[in-house]
Amino acid sequence: QVRLVESGGGLVQAGGSLRLSCGVSGTFFKQHVLAWHRQAPGKQREWVASITSSGGTSYVDSVKGRFTISRDNAKSTVYLQMNSLKPEDTAIYYCKDVWSGDWGQGTQVTVSS
Repeated sequence: QVRLVESGGGLVQAGGSLRLSCGVSGTFFKQHVLAWHRQAPGKQREWVASITSSGGTSYVDSVKGRFTISRDNAKSTVYLQMNSLKPEDTAIYYCKDVWSGDWGQGTQVTVSS
């Protein structure tokens, strides 16, 4: 069974930075595409970024140039470095194993203006 555990969320002022981590167990991590999604209050969950097994990355337009997704295959961990945060980035951030379809429990990110 695949298990994903996010950490690193918190409260930050606009313009600040946070780094989210997602530890993955129960799967052959280095072969899988991993992704970050987020869900703001009253809105649908949206895709934020993905990283392939070879390290290729893609981002939603609203975070390009501010967020960076990366992975450490030795630690079975995927990261999301978030810089220049804006109040509209406030959401619960979820990690997803795209191959298995499993989700983490989410971590809250709140950006104050």
